[in-house]
Amino acid sequence: MLKVPMTADGFARLEEELKQLKSVERPAVIRAIAEAREHGDLSENAEYHAARERQSFIEGRVMELEDKISRAEIIDVAKLTGDQVKFGATVTLIDEDTDDEAVYQIVGEDEADISNGRLAVTAPLARALINKAVGESVEVTTPGGSKSYEIAKVQFK
Repeated sequence: MLKVPMTADGFARLEEELKQLKSVERPAVIRAIAEAREHGDLSENAEYHAARERQSFIEGRVMELEDKISRAEIIDVAKLTGDQVKFGATVTLIDEDTDDEAVYQIVGEDEADISNGRLAVTAPLARALINKAVGESVEVTTPGGSKSYEIAKVQFK
């Protein structure tokens, strides 16, 4: 059974989503199915089919979340130290071509949100950064071509 690395914040968000699905979404869709059944002929009842489809999605997502939560390996980023990039590190990068600065935190796949600077550990840039230290350069092949970055700072917060 493969462990799923995640931060404590990411774990809390998954648990909150699971709680929402089980306590709010699931009962609501059950009520919607019961109400649609009362309208008669199920073969031509669009409300019934939409509610069943929604129920299927909810049940699938509940199973997925329960699986990930059971396999979660929560990493306390605050306890990590050093100048090498590891899971949970907040990395400041400088684009070697444009001198633009970017800050990313390396997080689990389910926590990734590039617009908020949260980079999945499985992303090509994150994989290139792992085990590199401050001052080192990394080259990453992106859809737009090859990019070079220098690691300016590594923090664990």
